[in-house]
Amino acid sequence: MVVRDAERLRVVEEVIAQLRAELAVLGVLLPSLRVDPVSAAGEARYPLVDLGCVNLDTAMRMVAVLHERHAR
Repeated sequence: MVVRDAERLRVVEEVIAQLRAELAVLGVLLPSLRVDPVSAAGEARYPLVDLGCVNLDTAMRMVAVLHERHAR
């Protein structure tokens, strides 16, 4: 996909919104999920997605979801 500079932030914000929604369906909340401000200010083709810090409960939920998916 070719994305012009004016669109790159919008694209990554849409992906973050989709990721947040999909994780919520699985009961996983990443409160710090956001666009990485350093890469957004730079000249990278796409800014990075910062998954942020999570508490132990969230990390354990992520492990459970990933394990369940892997076990299928």
